[in-house]
Amino acid sequence: MEQAAAVDPILDLARPSTLRNPYPAYARMREARPVFWHELLGSWVLTRHADCLAVLTDSHRFASDWRRAGEDIPAPLLSVQTLDPPEHTAIRHLLLDGFRAQDRQALHDDLDGQIAELLAELAPRPSFDLVGELAEPVALRFVTAFLGVPAPELDWFVPMSRTVVDGMDAGLWPEKHEPAVAARAELAAYAGGWLADPPKGGLIAHVAEHAADSGVAETVLRNSLRAVLHAGYESASRLLGNAAAALLTTPGALAAFRETPSTAVDELIRYDAPVQADARVCVTDTELGGVTMRAGDPVTLLLGAANHDPLRFDHPAELRLDRAPNPHLGFGRGAHACLGASMAIRLTGSVLGALAGEYPDARAVAEPDHRRNLTLRGLDRFEVTLRPDTGEEVRP
Repeated sequence: MEQAAAVDPILDLARPSTLRNPYPAYARMREARPVFWHELLGSWVLTRHADCLAVLTDSHRFASDWRRAGEDIPAPLLSVQTLDPPEHTAIRHLLLDGFRAQDRQALHDDLDGQIAELLAELAPRPSFDLVGELAEPVALRFVTAFLGVPAPELDWFVPMSRTVVDGMDAGLWPEKHEPAVAARAELAAYAGGWLADPPKGGLIAHVAEHAADSGVAETVLRNSLRAVLHAGYESASRLLGNAAAALLTTPGALAAFRETPSTAVDELIRYDAPVQADARVCVTDTELGGVTMRAGDPVTLLLGAANHDPLRFDHPAELRLDRAPNPHLGFGRGAHACLGASMAIRLTGSVLGALAGEYPDARAVAEPDHRRNLTLRGLDRFEVTLRPDTGEEVRP
């Protein structure tokens, strides 16, 4: 595997050394061949911002629903994430209406209180795992509170969620596909139970009340609620982990966060986004990036590379918390832009703001460990401390 990874630009991204910082590898791809065909993936690969943006915003020529290219898609995969207009429009509008109907200020106030309490519990300890003890539990509580349902047990949900994420890289590791399909089905069944006995408040209550008039198939509705739970949790927890790692391993960054909070989270998304790749399928012959893509050709968008494209961002390798404007593609664009982006941004801003304001001595105890995922980038573990630096060694 290591020998193959040394010569293959995509497999190279999975090497531990590259996982820590994939952006030089993206730059090499972009400089050598910004659009290229990858045999193992069986897909065109795009690395430039302009090309990725063109695909994301053109659902007529590039489909998220692979049935438009003749593919047989399993029922557990049909959701708001995988349907295209006009089917996509009905479920997206139903969910968006449900998002807008929530008392977001009350949810945010409750979130801020939970963050303050959890940080106060963690602060006296010599160190703790920011991923497992802060990012994951806070993200799951926030997303399920928005949905209006109790949070499931982390010990059950987190492995299930990670199995789904592992399946996003099944083009490279096919053995990850079937477990991911099964995990999606289990999560969809879990989410489907909410509709059978809906809560009195939250997004689920709104969806249950309006489902009959929406024209959305029950299977798609159930799968879409599963997608909101899973994508909301993964986007929020991984963004928070990546952003905290960037702040706590870059000298002066945590202090600088206090000065530019309105632009800082956007820059942290651009700098090390959780969503590193997305996929579409070409549905009509198209010229893009100097090549001809044929109907039926898969297209892989390396959004992590696009967010570091020097043609779009000055000095992209630098973390500039006051960068503006910042047209990153961290949460997509177009019809399939991430529904839960605002939740992930709010959660990240709240936690990092609390750290910068109340715990300015927060720092890394060890290098962050990254999970072996290429589509969704995130940490496996990140040991940190909130205690002042006394010059003594801090042991986890």
